[in-house]
Amino acid sequence: MFSYIKGRLECKTSTYLVVEANGVGYKIYSALSTLDKISAVSNSEVKIFTYLYVREDAMTLFGFMTQEELNIFELLISISGIGPKAALSVISGIPVSSFAVAVLTEDVTLFTKAQGIGKKTAQRIILELKDKLKKESLVATDITVSLNNEQEYSASKFAEAVSALIVLGYSSVEANKAVTAVYNDEDVLEDIIMKALKIMAGTC
Repeated sequence: MFSYIKGRLECKTSTYLVVEANGVGYKIYSALSTLDKISAVSNSEVKIFTYLYVREDAMTLFGFMTQEELNIFELLISISGIGPKAALSVISGIPVSSFAVAVLTEDVTLFTKAQGIGKKTAQRIILELKDKLKKESLVATDITVSLNNEQEYSASKFAEAVSALIVLGYSSVEANKAVTAVYNDEDVLEDIIMKALKIMAGTC
């Protein structure tokens, strides 16, 4: 319903913020990662990417500073047994680039560091998100980038970076293009992902 809300910050608490846009005050619940980035100064202009969560007894607006955080939120709440509260906990405790790498490497321990996320829940998150990744049918041999074919590790790192962006909600075409633009064999995987995300942030 809402892609994002851009307006004047009325107030900010530890769990939500109120943004006025066109005379309407929107109460938007968010993750600590988003709330920490927003100035506490009233009347400052903010842009929040939003998701309207609808149940029979309530409608709640959730918002994030970046499209990637919103994508992660939508992915998480699509998993059976993961509600908005748990999703916000994960996003609050795990940076976007680390989230993608944790899914690819099946890092259960990182997910369990988020408040309220146990080992079984972490395993379910990883399993279901990796299944979603497989459905994208990303084939490493289809990646068109100027890498030496003998550098197997480099090709694997490129493919992992592309896969990470797909985990974050981007299409394989978008992910390939962004990673190709920033790829440097000397960079670690997470740095490549972060650089690619900066490219993606300028495309919308």
